[in-house]
Amino acid sequence: MPPVLDRTAYLERLLSVDRPGSGSILAFYEHRVGAICHDPKLMLMPLDDHLAHRGDGIFESMKYEHGRIYQLEAHLERMARSAEGLYLEPPCTWDALREVVIDVARASGRECGMLRVLVGRGPGGFGIDPAECPEASLYVAAYKFSPKDEAWYAKGLTAFRSAIPAKQGYLARIKNANYLPNVFMTREAHQRGMDVAFSFDEEGFLAEAAIANVALVDAQGALVVPEFSNALAGTTVLRAMELAQGEMPVTFRKVREDDLYAAREVLVLGTSSDCVGVVAFEGRPVGDGRPGPVSARLRALLQADLLASGTPFLG
Repeated sequence: MPPVLDRTAYLERLLSVDRPGSGSILAFYEHRVGAICHDPKLMLMPLDDHLAHRGDGIFESMKYEHGRIYQLEAHLERMARSAEGLYLEPPCTWDALREVVIDVARASGRECGMLRVLVGRGPGGFGIDPAECPEASLYVAAYKFSPKDEAWYAKGLTAFRSAIPAKQGYLARIKNANYLPNVFMTREAHQRGMDVAFSFDEEGFLAEAAIANVALVDAQGALVVPEFSNALAGTTVLRAMELAQGEMPVTFRKVREDDLYAAREVLVLGTSSDCVGVVAFEGRPVGDGRPGPVSARLRALLQADLLASGTPFLG
């Protein structure tokens, strides 16, 4: 039988055990405590938070580079929409939440990193009824991030059609904490020895990748983004569309698998990597089998936009 410990002895034991991933944590905040801490051994979530045992919560991931948080407002606006979709309110105002995110980035002590913001139903019981939880939970963590090098972008990604179907529309449009389909897609990619899986809906239309959006450049040179019927509207792909206006035609429409084979370029767009080209889909080369000029141009536009419009937090 394991020992039964009092608070002091339990905390001593807790602080003595190894914690996987501790080397990547820079700073974190929990609303119940109301403070920022640097010790990852204390980055804990109550077991009865419905976020933990029901997946009843939402999250956002944000990147910061050069001392600037990219698309902070866009991420928080999407988080507010997700919260509304789950009938969930954060335990503080959205303005206060925004300031906490900035404070955690500053406390990380680095110019470059990632931020994970989670709002859960909160602790209160192991049932399923949200009424168990008197107040929502809020967790913000900053962790290490190393941008990919140019060789990675020059190599490009290999992609395939996932056996995991696209999420139901009403769930896909909420960035919720239940990411099992995304986990299965990532596992599938490892099993197949490829980089990224693309999900399709029941009518055969392209939805999204596991943690990113997909777009293509068609034969006429237009940037085509699949409709968000069964996909999350990504902050990166939406901003890329805005930045590309005036340089190329940009359109939303339904996309089938055949469109990927006919495309000049296939693109994966997400927070951590901005925009990267897909060089092969289902073993067949995309275009000439190398990342194309549009993927490079969109990445350059997004990187310049971070410097121009990112939210500064140092000094």
